[in-house]
Amino acid sequence: MTAYPAVSKAPIVGIGSTAARALTAEFARHNAATSALVVGADHSSLVVAAAVEALLPGDSLTLVAGERSTADLLRDHIAGLGSWIADRVKVVDALDEAQPADVMIVGEPVTGTAQEVRAQLDRLGKYLTDGAVVTLATPAVPGRTGGAAAELFRQGALFGVGSDLVVRNSPPLRVHRLRFTPADPRVAATLAPAYKTSSVPVTRSMHIDSNGVAAAGIALGLAALARTARPKSKLWLLPALAAAPVAAFFRDPERDVPTDPAAVVASADGRVLSIERMTDERFGPGEFLRIAVFLSVLDVHVNRVPVAGRVADYFVEDGGYANAMTAAAEHNVAAYTVLDTEHGTVVVAQRTGLIARRIVQRVPVGTLVARGERMGLIRFGSRTDVYLPADKAESLVAVDEKVVGGSSVIARWL
Repeated sequence: MTAYPAVSKAPIVGIGSTAARALTAEFARHNAATSALVVGADHSSLVVAAAVEALLPGDSLTLVAGERSTADLLRDHIAGLGSWIADRVKVVDALDEAQPADVMIVGEPVTGTAQEVRAQLDRLGKYLTDGAVVTLATPAVPGRTGGAAAELFRQGALFGVGSDLVVRNSPPLRVHRLRFTPADPRVAATLAPAYKTSSVPVTRSMHIDSNGVAAAGIALGLAALARTARPKSKLWLLPALAAAPVAAFFRDPERDVPTDPAAVVASADGRVLSIERMTDERFGPGEFLRIAVFLSVLDVHVNRVPVAGRVADYFVEDGGYANAMTAAAEHNVAAYTVLDTEHGTVVVAQRTGLIARRIVQRVPVGTLVARGERMGLIRFGSRTDVYLPADKAESLVAVDEKVVGGSSVIARWL
């Protein structure tokens, strides 16, 4: 009896620490009692180590051996970790012996044909609870997957709730998170902000968004090219010196998210531009309390989720590029992320400005998001608006007040 459907043989692909953390991130972010199932587990793999490390007192973890391990090796490994771990980890001989789990992790990179991947997902789906997430990785190198990568991108378009490219792996891996049945928005309140591979750590408290790493790399590449083409010229200093401030624009500091369950946090760093009550039929009946924050080019431009909930909708409306501080900015290009929460509909609007021309949103429809979680960014000067049900929230900030994304409390649920 096989642990799970076999797929085409392919060269062994290792999973490093960053990829293992990305694969197990969905399990690690649950603060309430959660069950997890690792399929294709290897007693010596970093995936099993990361899953074990994520265990909390109320959690349970089930391991199904993969092709490079056996159930007996797994049992010996778990027993050697002590009774606290052994009491919470169960090793089974085959997937058929496992119970449905809240989080499923496929511990070996997925390869094979599209048909084989669909067959694997069909079988794995029988071992998922309502609203559960299955996490899989596939090599992000052309010709290494035999059709699996294309099929997982297709599945992601239908059921995806997140995707991470892990370039710090050999070879690079793409981690897909799929949810086949809707999740309860109330579960989001028990989650910690998700681990994002798009945020590259520089120090313990400071990260640089991957956009900044790429931009700085381009600047340094241009400097090297200019130095090679015209070695006697000093023009190469211009892009070389620009690399550091460009990277700094995309800085992404760690933030302490308030623990008060009634707190609504700022979605962006900046200055409060306006606070008003308004109606907007796009988001449903009733009045909304809208708090708009202007981001200068000196502010952190990573946006965060103001409240816990489920992403119910996402859409972009075309418009202009007026100064974000003016009334004309109401008609700028804007991306709207609509959240279902236990308090009603909440909306985050990412608006372009005079200089901003690109909005990045990284939380697909269906995703459960925690308060303060990174959701995307806007490149260069912009504005972020938060819409709250007016009859259920009160503002705690004033116009012209400075706020810090993910940390400052801008409103409170009544």
